[in-house]
Amino acid sequence: MRQTTSWGPRELFLYPLLLGLVLGAGFWAGRATGSATAAAGAAGEQPAVQPAATGGQGRGVDTSRSAENLRDVTLRGDLLAEEKSTIALFQEASPSVVYITSITQVQDFWTMRTRQVPSGTGSGFVWDTAGHIVTNFHVIEDVNNQWRVTLGDQSTWDARLVGVAPEKDLAVLQIDAPANVLRPIAVGSSDDLMVGQNVYAIGNPFGLDHTLTTGVISALGRTIDSADTYSGAQISDVIQTDAAINPGNSGGPLLDSSGRLIGVNTAIYTPSGAYAGIGFAIPVDTVRWVVSDLIRYGRVQRPVLGVDLFPVSINRRLGIEGALVRDVVRGSGAAEAGLRPTTQDRRGRIHLGDLIVAVDGTPIRTPGELYAVLERHRPGDIVTVRVRRDGGELDVAVRLQAP
Repeated sequence: MRQTTSWGPRELFLYPLLLGLVLGAGFWAGRATGSATAAAGAAGEQPAVQPAATGGQGRGVDTSRSAENLRDVTLRGDLLAEEKSTIALFQEASPSVVYITSITQVQDFWTMRTRQVPSGTGSGFVWDTAGHIVTNFHVIEDVNNQWRVTLGDQSTWDARLVGVAPEKDLAVLQIDAPANVLRPIAVGSSDDLMVGQNVYAIGNPFGLDHTLTTGVISALGRTIDSADTYSGAQISDVIQTDAAINPGNSGGPLLDSSGRLIGVNTAIYTPSGAYAGIGFAIPVDTVRWVVSDLIRYGRVQRPVLGVDLFPVSINRRLGIEGALVRDVVRGSGAAEAGLRPTTQDRRGRIHLGDLIVAVDGTPIRTPGELYAVLERHRPGDIVTVRVRRDGGELDVAVRLQAP
């Protein structure tokens, strides 16, 4: 049987009274304790109870830590010679590297007003004190865009297009910066490169400006597709490296251990879209004459013989000096002069073509030297080409043509 409690008038009166007395006693007791603590603090005494640190058993905050209680720092020894060299290289070369932002015009759907928004980024480098900036064509591919160049001192300049060579994936911009803020890059040569030598890439991967990556030359004489999708042209004698090259590195310099420009980083081989250890750079011997034409004419003007040459790596493999003809363009000056290409017979044996060893009396030791000699001429000029054929040498007259 469940029991219940009955409250009468007396109990209903006494209960609130007792509750009020208990609450009042607690209030005045709390005030008395707080007053005592304050008085003790004023007298310079510490409270009897210290606040404990979280997770400890009554441990207070340690205010007695001093320098003597800290672990001594082990001093760093002198940097290795290789480290010092890399640091010096970066400090010398990085002011020449620039950050390029492509700007496009977009129209607001609601207001119909146009505004500028970044549409892509890449790298480049200062070519001369006239403000010419070298980069990849695919970095500034949309010629309807505008471009801004950020220098090493973080100053930003509007740029204008000077010239493009899609078939070489190269382009030149120009900014109106004063000469005293421009640091032209030191230009080297790519004819004497060797597999295994150290290389250094500086660029702006993923928008992270002035990033240094290091590696070696993995291979020479590679061929890659150019940015000229219309003609399907390819870039030959390309440098392959394992220095990390990622999106945003395009157009930046590849340097040798002396800090000289030996190539322009242009592409990576990747099955997934991420860096996979294989990057490519356009050799500086190609860059030199292309940039010269772009600055002067806005497009490539160097005349050609009408031959396709083997890369310099084949010269080293065969132990020869000169420009070895791989193929002869039909209808070209070289074809009319009777230059011979490299062929393969039915048995699979290779018969080497003509080896160009001089042009107008200037010795030719590498394909790069041949290109340098041709830069001095114009389409329509006739040059005397000395070739080595069948164990002997002969001179032939070749009319140069426009590319």
